[in-house]
Amino acid sequence: MNALTSPIRAAPPATEASEPVRICFPFSGDAVGGSHVSVLGLVGQLDPAHYRALIVPELADGNIARLFAGHEMLPDPVARPRRFVPGHALGLAKFVGTLAGVPERMRFLRRHRIAIVHLNDGRTSANWALAARLASARIVWHHRGDPGALGLRIAAPLLADRVLTVSSFALPRKGLWSAARKAQVVHSPFDTDIAVDRDAARATLVRELGVSPDTVILGYFGAFVPRKRPLLFADMMARLRTLTGRPVIGLMFGEARVPEMAAALDRRIAENNAADIVRLMGYRTPGAFWIAACDQLVVPSIGEPFGRTLIEAMVVGTPVIATASGGNIEALDGGYGVLVAADDADALAQGCADLIADPASAARLAARARGAARARFSARRHHDQVTAVYAELLRG
Repeated sequence: MNALTSPIRAAPPATEASEPVRICFPFSGDAVGGSHVSVLGLVGQLDPAHYRALIVPELADGNIARLFAGHEMLPDPVARPRRFVPGHALGLAKFVGTLAGVPERMRFLRRHRIAIVHLNDGRTSANWALAARLASARIVWHHRGDPGALGLRIAAPLLADRVLTVSSFALPRKGLWSAARKAQVVHSPFDTDIAVDRDAARATLVRELGVSPDTVILGYFGAFVPRKRPLLFADMMARLRTLTGRPVIGLMFGEARVPEMAAALDRRIAENNAADIVRLMGYRTPGAFWIAACDQLVVPSIGEPFGRTLIEAMVVGTPVIATASGGNIEALDGGYGVLVAADDADALAQGCADLIADPASAARLAARARGAARARFSARRHHDQVTAVYAELLRG
């Protein structure tokens, strides 16, 4: 990509002590996910009189660089950074492999007078945390994964100045060597003002699917990975059609990351004789439209720190049935959704059937959830909480 088309916009060196505080947002890898969307919203709201954000993607012409086009950007100073495969565990050997890039990243941070380095995923933390510490920058370790993650358990207690987690479930566990004392929950931000014509969206799906208008549409949204339990969704649909007199169809919006999972899902659908009521829809955008088109969102995941589609469903008014596991409990507890036993297709199907049988109750649940989502998960609330952490760190 040449200089005229590259999304990278060069950052001039900081020269004045009175300049806005410089915050660096590095990213390792080039797969765009929820963390990148959250950072994009945060950076867009930062007051330029107080903060100056610098985005540092691994690839100057990659997906992340394009996402942040228009923002101040410089590529990773390490010419050939250590790459990680999404979905593969980050072990000790891989972490040791990142050490070669520490000196150059440290010099980069010092050269640009970075005051705070905001890390947003485990692989980025592995590449940048030690360099940030050696550069005397403050480190915000934003953890969006499992509380048992190696970096959170081993590195964060030593390197992080503050740990932010997306849910109470994701908080580091207490212990002699733990980051728990410097950790707090900051829920991910959402566009809580989004409005979707649910009737029009549903009609679009009904026409595409060629089903009768009285068919109950249940949606699964997310990658087909073990933690999200796509096979359980297929099992649940087979059980559900025996529990209700209404026609039902389960739509799976997402894709398998490995061929083995795709094959396993095909087998499970066939074993349940559910090919007529389970359809694979692929990834689609905008997600809010397709979530609003569904009568129910079903979340069978286990140990999910904080599911974005669950909150998006609350915002657009789609009732949620989810397993009582991970961050699902924190999001829905209080009457904002239906929580059922984990890894139990029968319980999941019964929860869906109960809402199908009582549409008035489903409508009341959705209304409560929408109000709660707007109060708890707005982008402004997220911004205020994060910038309060920045201010506290800068005060020393």
